[in-house]
Amino acid sequence: MGRVFSSKGTGIRALGLGLFALLAAGVAPVAAQTLASLPAPTIAAAPVGVAKPILAWVTFCQTYPAECAVNAAEPARIAMTPAIWNTIQTVNRRVNATVTPVTDMDHLGVPDRWDLAEDGSGDCEDFQLLKRSLLARAGLPRRAMRMTVVIDEKGEGHAVLTLITDRGDLVLDNKTSQILPWHRTGYTFIKRESQDAVAWVSLGGVTSPITTANR
Repeated sequence: MGRVFSSKGTGIRALGLGLFALLAAGVAPVAAQTLASLPAPTIAAAPVGVAKPILAWVTFCQTYPAECAVNAAEPARIAMTPAIWNTIQTVNRRVNATVTPVTDMDHLGVPDRWDLAEDGSGDCEDFQLLKRSLLARAGLPRRAMRMTVVIDEKGEGHAVLTLITDRGDLVLDNKTSQILPWHRTGYTFIKRESQDAVAWVSLGGVTSPITTANR
């Protein structure tokens, strides 16, 4: 998980401008899920205690403090509307289609670095950090968007973005552009960013009971 880049800032600005142009034009993603297709609110993946933050997350927050700032006055949950749902889908699909996946070791020769895929390449957490940044720019509360560490279907560490919403905890992933409730991902949830800056909380290793196809 993690990487850096050479053309710092260029990729995210270009991608952001493209996304915001699409959103302003009201263009929905291809084969978009409808708001009505979302499940009824479900039980959230409840934290069970404090957890040690990912070291690369701490470094990321030192480099990009504005990306980690938590405003306690923001809503703790996203109130889902058709417009917000369209924004989430558009950002999720566009980032997944635009960023080239590459491991930190192949890209930088380091095991783990978290960044914003600013040169158009990155690994799992870079996809999610970019989505988080763009969604915050689009007006979604950063407080309700949590970087999350899971164990994937291969038994490997993986990073996703959890959106805390009034319809349950929804997961944005770079392995699929389908947005799923956490309990339908097939992942084991380890820990996630809390609402307190660099602090993290444990999810107790709770395992999603349903394995997603085509992973």
